Amino acid sequence: MGANIMRAMPDFCFIGVGGQNMTALGLQSIFPISDLAVMGIVEVLANARTLKKRINQTVKSIIDARPDLILTIDSPGFARAVVSKLRKLPAGRDLIAHGLKFHHVVAPQVWAWRPGRAKKYARTFDKLYAFFDFELPYFTKYGLDTVAVGHPISDNIIGKYSAKPYVRGDKVIALMPGSRMNEVKKLMPVLHDFVTQLPTGYRFVIPTVETTDAFVRDVVRNWKVVPEVISGGERYKLYEKTFVAVAASGTVSAELAMMHIPAIIVYRMNWLTSLIGRILVKVRWVSLVNILMNKSIYPELLGVNATAKNILKQFNRIVNDSNVRKNMVAELKKADKLWRPDDMSVGERIAAEIRK
Repeated sequence: MGANIMRAMPDFCFIGVGGQNMTALGLQSIFPISDLAVMGIVEVLANARTLKKRINQTVKSIIDARPDLILTIDSPGFARAVVSKLRKLPAGRDLIAHGLKFHHVVAPQVWAWRPGRAKKYARTFDKLYAFFDFELPYFTKYGLDTVAVGHPISDNIIGKYSAKPYVRGDKVIALMPGSRMNEVKKLMPVLHDFVTQLPTGYRFVIPTVETTDAFVRDVVRNWKVVPEVISGGERYKLYEKTFVAVAASGTVSAELAMMHIPAIIVYRMNWLTSLIGRILVKVRWVSLVNILMNKSIYPELLGVNATAKNILKQFNRIVNDSNVRKNMVAELKKADKLWRPDDMSVGERIAAEIRK
């Protein structure tokens, strides 16, 4: 998403923290963005020292650079910690007095859990970019200027990629163990057991990110049926020819939904994170398309239910019953209008708001 915003603002200079796509456009990242790639309460606590160091480092860089605008994207805990610390420091207050504003992209899912965060965001940021219209009232009631911009993944997919009908040959099964090392390590054994239970006639492909690529390649080397491992940058072309995907819960489920790919969503987490989540989370589903449509379009196997046996059961339903597959694709198409309000890209819309 950051790269798409940068492309829409070629006359601006960017400094900060970003990934490969942003650095390719000229961003000099303060530190590797992988340091922020932790998920779950227990995982965050385990990395507290590194996060604190990176917060202090980012604050110092902002004070030294004296930017006109701070645009934080996702990573809510990190973003709020940086902005809150800046607001308390004399140097930070001086920047604010000279017009520094704080914008944040991706509204926290307060409709799912911890609704009190909306008020905290209103105290922290000057402007918030949400994905969907239904999210706005949660924040505007506290006086926070909030704009719905659509889902950023749509910038990469809509009008560029579409699923191709299966014709003949081996049916491609996309295995998506996630982008964070902790989730990949938990899901790879499950995916291995699932693959070993399938008959011949399937071809397995795993897209990876830079931080997990070596680990995944090393693990699958010993599988009886060795999946092809590709770069995550090639995943959309993979989706175009995917028959069924088995994917970790997260952004990838939205990508698959936008391309109308039948999928099974799985996720394994630390037992304590799972327990706390069951107590606090107020929604029935974790897949965004299920939440938006308020129905179970993608089957979800979470925590102890994320087993090879259960994945196989759902897989056989999709593969052996043409109506199940047909109905799933039809429901995914109904969600198309929710991902993007018009022809303007999300990056362009955010850029236009920043320029106001």
